[in-house]
Amino acid sequence: MSNGDGEQPPVSESQELKEDAHNPVFNLPPLLVGILAALLLAFVVPAYLLSEDGNGWFIFTFGFIPLRYAVPLSQQGLEWLWTPVTYSFLHGGIEHILFNGLWLMAFGAPVLRRIGTLRFVLLWCISAAVSAFGHAALNWGDVTVLIGASGVVSALMGAACRFAFPSRGGYSASFGHLMPRQSILAALSNRTVLIFTLMWLFGNVLIAVGVPLFGDVGGEVAWDAHVFGFLLGFLFFGLFDRPIRGNLSSESVEHPL
Repeated sequence: MSNGDGEQPPVSESQELKEDAHNPVFNLPPLLVGILAALLLAFVVPAYLLSEDGNGWFIFTFGFIPLRYAVPLSQQGLEWLWTPVTYSFLHGGIEHILFNGLWLMAFGAPVLRRIGTLRFVLLWCISAAVSAFGHAALNWGDVTVLIGASGVVSALMGAACRFAFPSRGGYSASFGHLMPRQSILAALSNRTVLIFTLMWLFGNVLIAVGVPLFGDVGGEVAWDAHVFGFLLGFLFFGLFDRPIRGNLSSESVEHPL
C-alpha cells in the first residue's frame, strides 16, 4: 500500500467514467447503505425497544469509556476489547445520526469506491480506535461515554483530501475516486484542500470552546476525537489505498505514505 505522486488514477479512468456516468451521486455502495442502516438500528433498538435500564446497559456495553483503560483489565469485563470500535455505531439522537450520515455519504462513498470493502472496513475500525484512544489520552480516567461516528467520518474527510480534491476544480463525490492520490505536501499545496481543512479546523475550534453547531446533541462534543481521526485519514491514507494499476508516467514517484 504505497503512496505515489503519479498522475495515473488507480484504475482505468476512461472505463470507470463510462460505467459511472449513469450513476447519481447518491447511488451509494451497498456496504455504505448497510452501515447507515446499522447506525439507525443501533439507535432505534436501545432508544425505543429497550427499557431505561436496558438502554443504559446497551450504552455501557458498546460505548467507549476512558476510565476502562485506567483500571486494571483483570478487574472488569471484556468491554474494553470491542468498545473502541462499537462506540462508532452509537448515536445520541436523530440529529446526531443525520449529521454524521450526510457527511458519511458525501465522503465515505468515494473512499469506499476507491479502496474497496476490506480496506474500508480496516480504515473504519482503525480510525475509530485511534479517535477513541486519542480522546482517552486527553481525558484519562474520564467516566463520560464516547459515542458516535464523527471520528471515523473525520478520518474519511482526511482521506478524501488526498485524492478527491483535484488541483483544478472542487470536490468530486461522483468521480473523485478516480483521481490520482496526492502526496501530503501536494495536498497541503492544493488551495481547495487547504481551505476545506482550515474551515474544518475552525469548526472544531468553535466546538472546543463550547459554541454549539448543527449536529450537536446537547452534550459535550469530543472535538479531540475528530482531530485524531482527521489526522489519521490525511497522513496515513497511503497505507489503505489500493496499489496504483496501469502504466505510471516517467515522472511518477513512490512514497511510503
